[in-house]
Amino acid sequence: MTLSTTARSTLGRNRDRAATDSAELHAVLDEGRVCHLGFVRDGAPVVLPTAYGRDGDTLYLHGSSGARYLAGDELPCCVTVTHLDGIVHARAVMHFSMNYRSAVVHGVARKVTDPHARWHALRTIVEHLTPGAWEHARHPDAKELAATVVFALDLTEASVKRRSGPPSDDDADVSADLAWAGVVPVSTVTGIPEPAPDLPGHRALPPHLG
Repeated sequence: MTLSTTARSTLGRNRDRAATDSAELHAVLDEGRVCHLGFVRDGAPVVLPTAYGRDGDTLYLHGSSGARYLAGDELPCCVTVTHLDGIVHARAVMHFSMNYRSAVVHGVARKVTDPHARWHALRTIVEHLTPGAWEHARHPDAKELAATVVFALDLTEASVKRRSGPPSDDDADVSADLAWAGVVPVSTVTGIPEPAPDLPGHRALPPHLG
């Protein structure tokens, strides 16, 4: 399926960097762990980092039921996820760039109220962070569920932009051989799990973390 081409989701610059396949959108979202949720509060823009999870063409977000900005049944918002793959060093500083993959989703997030749907949404968010964690740890109790609000955002209005490859230097700068040029790769890796200080010694590392 192709991505939407609304006024908000159509790239204004470097349109050749746009992806058109929804599979690329899903790939960017699935690889990320933190999204940035943007909305307007009291007439001013606010952007908050938060966890999320995707199921099909729905993105799930969660927050505190005590948060005033999450009090309504709908939240007009914009969600972004970015992966930095490299710093592009050019011969001229104005051509410095980044290799990246980014997704921007526009829409109105709607509050999930059905108990089964909320349970599924929370499970999706936890499993997105670490597959296997939902079945390993204790599930939310009634008090925790009451303190949590869940929103679902449709992925129909979204864009994906990416850059890869070497710097794009001017021919004159290449000929002048002014400076080193190339790409410094950047990657995110998980380290060795560190047990909590109060974890009993007999508690082994669970399979989904090992």
